[in-house]
Amino acid sequence: MNDRTLAVDLSGVSKSFGETRALVNCQFSARAGEVHAIVGENGSGKSTLAKIISGVLREDSGEVHVLGATPRNPVEAQALGVATIFQEVLVADEASVIDNLYVGLDGLLRRKFSARQREQEARSLLKRFTGLDIDPSMPVGTLPLSIKQWIVICRAILRQPKLLILDESSAALDLDATMRLHGEISRLRDAGTCVLIVTHRISELVRIADRATVLRDGSTMGVLDKVDINEKNLLELMTPRDRHVSEADNRGSSKKAALPPLMSISDLRSVQGAEPINFKLEPGTIVGVTGLDGQGHERFIATAVGIASAHQGAPLVHLPDGSIAAIKKLSDAEALGVAYVSGDRKREGIFPDLSVFENLALGLYRDNLGPMGFIQRAAPVSAFAREVQRFSIKVGNASNKITSLSGGNQQKVLVARAFAKKPRLIVLNDPARGVDLGTKRDFYRELRAFADDGGAVIYLSSEIEEFIGFADRVDVFVDGGIFRSLTGDEIAEEPILAAMFGQALEAAMTFDMQRAAS
Repeated sequence: MNDRTLAVDLSGVSKSFGETRALVNCQFSARAGEVHAIVGENGSGKSTLAKIISGVLREDSGEVHVLGATPRNPVEAQALGVATIFQEVLVADEASVIDNLYVGLDGLLRRKFSARQREQEARSLLKRFTGLDIDPSMPVGTLPLSIKQWIVICRAILRQPKLLILDESSAALDLDATMRLHGEISRLRDAGTCVLIVTHRISELVRIADRATVLRDGSTMGVLDKVDINEKNLLELMTPRDRHVSEADNRGSSKKAALPPLMSISDLRSVQGAEPINFKLEPGTIVGVTGLDGQGHERFIATAVGIASAHQGAPLVHLPDGSIAAIKKLSDAEALGVAYVSGDRKREGIFPDLSVFENLALGLYRDNLGPMGFIQRAAPVSAFAREVQRFSIKVGNASNKITSLSGGNQQKVLVARAFAKKPRLIVLNDPARGVDLGTKRDFYRELRAFADDGGAVIYLSSEIEEFIGFADRVDVFVDGGIFRSLTGDEIAEEPILAAMFGQALEAAMTFDMQRAAS
């Protein structure tokens, strides 16, 4: 197969789920030896397209050709040389690392690799990707999410695929890990593998994709070559013209006068031996929080809302009457007007057996109890309608289960739930993980308006570009403490990267000058 051979060719493909049309006369092709991104808003059909290519779903109509055949199930697709990594981190927690890596690679009666070969290869592969010496015999359930994601990625690589499909598979990885993944993707591409990436990370597309196909409402809107892949061109194709807005409409921050803080933290140590944290959050301010995996920024977020206890100190909330109260548990945060939004919607956000309405409005029930403890629904119904309109949530029937919505719309429900409680401060833990560019802009716009009305925001993100033009300050964590706080023109990719890797800001500025001179 040469580098011009089509590895994937779909023509006129349609797929519906009941009344929902996921794909409509979709056209898509990708070559061997290229990295091809599939882009679009949540609900545009990206994951459906990936699942049809990987044999998980069958098309209703149209033609599907994958590596010269038409796979009708995942087993047939794997036999052709297709490996798929879905957004969900699919591991068996009770099984060992080595069993998770090699599942499906053996025949019915014998193994292709000896136990010694498996252990050596598993240890070497995980060391290459994670930088850690991981015991292959340990249960996967004891490992953090990012390592579990690497196990899934390594499992796919062990298959030596001709076609690799990554469906938001970098969502659980931090910046450093994502860069290592990009190196592996480049190696596979150079070896002739066709790599399909479903992603919302614009920086990921710019760095790694050779071409990008943009979907909207299940249809192909266009294909961009590498030189044309940028935020402006993607948005032009992704969103209807009546929703096009300027950058300033969504992400412009404004100057603010110094005001007493809503939250303050003094000499807090999240764990024993960590650097002390000093932090202030004033009204009207959006503070970005970031760092490499394991540097303490996620623990800081958990401590700020009472999910985790600090080894020393506690976050203090400054109330309108002048009093100050500490947050020691999550219920304290809620009572003090601090709302929390998790980016891990499946484990920490949604209630999958409840309706869309209940998932958004359940936080209001306690404040709207009538005689004999019955819920007075007028206020929750009003709040539901207001927040659905605010965030343009595609809900269908409000009584449908939350799982009937796309991932992006589920995440909108979680953010809307926080807004519905009318908090003074909102803390968000990577809320835009795995959501499209249009949804991110909705988040930025509403969070900016919330801050400008006197609220305050703490916004953790693993994507540096989220902070640029949006955050008023970015606190970068290293070794459990705030290594550097960036403001103004310092909120740019290279200074943030330099701080994340524990380097001085001056090093990034020197790099800029050297690059300009060359």
